[in-house]
Amino acid sequence: MIKEENKKKISWLAVFIWMGIIFYLSAQPSGESSNLSSGISDFVLHIINTIFKGLDFNIDEFHFIIRKSAHFTAYFILATLTLNALRRSQVYGHKSIMIALVISIIYAASDEFHQSFVPGRGPAIKDVFIDTSGAMTGLLVYMVSLKLLFKRRI
Repeated sequence: MIKEENKKKISWLAVFIWMGIIFYLSAQPSGESSNLSSGISDFVLHIINTIFKGLDFNIDEFHFIIRKSAHFTAYFILATLTLNALRRSQVYGHKSIMIALVISIIYAASDEFHQSFVPGRGPAIKDVFIDTSGAMTGLLVYMVSLKLLFKRRI
């Protein structure tokens, strides 16, 4: 059995590893980032076309949706990991939610600033809003899951 103190350390380690993954992906020049997004888009489109033969897609719009969904998902995960780490650190209630949200928003803003130094990329305030939406959704899902599935306090 893992001791509670070790669970706390592991949960914070997960937060920092995830932040590192976000940083790494944001450090990719636009060509590499676009290739990764295109590869994911092509894979998803192949699956969709296999299941629903004959559907017509605008590839550029679909690629845009995949890229923005990646932002949303990355910060959904970051906020969830952060809230879990805070709760393991004995921070509960609205305080834990607000701290997790603020950490996610600050990291999103700093990530966009970081992208201003990456060749072919630049900061976009709309991405911070998408990231924040993902973080808020992640926090909501986490808290509702705790309440409904585990009958735990918020």
